[in-house]
Amino acid sequence: MKYALVQDMIDRFGEAELIQLTDRAIPPTGSYVAEIIEENLNDAEAEINAYLANRYALPLAEVPTILKRLTCDVARYHLHGSNLTEEVTQRYKDSVAFLKRISKGDASLGINQDSGTSPTVENVPEYFGAERIFSNDSLRDYSD
Repeated sequence: MKYALVQDMIDRFGEAELIQLTDRAIPPTGSYVAEIIEENLNDAEAEINAYLANRYALPLAEVPTILKRLTCDVARYHLHGSNLTEEVTQRYKDSVAFLKRISKGDASLGINQDSGTSPTVENVPEYFGAERIFSNDSLRDYSD
């Protein structure tokens, strides 16, 4: 389940800003490019998942409202590229700081940590070997 959609970006930041950030045609078309926004939303989701991975089973079965805001702020930051404003930069820094708090366990998304779906693992390598020759017991009397 996606954390945020193109419409969420439009609702939060306005169509005019998204046109300015994504309309790279010459001459400009006067409309936003949904594919560019979606690509940045996917990148933002991956960045967020890197922080959530050690606390929550991914992918999340339910998406808390706060993740929509965080995803939009992170995607917006990356869309701005080298034309960052102080507000965009601060919102990104605040989002990352919150994600770090979640990662450390100092904050929560308000959902069950096991509410995600675990990926199915197949063809896992197995290890078989001989019994250990050296152990704590067999080396107990050894001294330098």
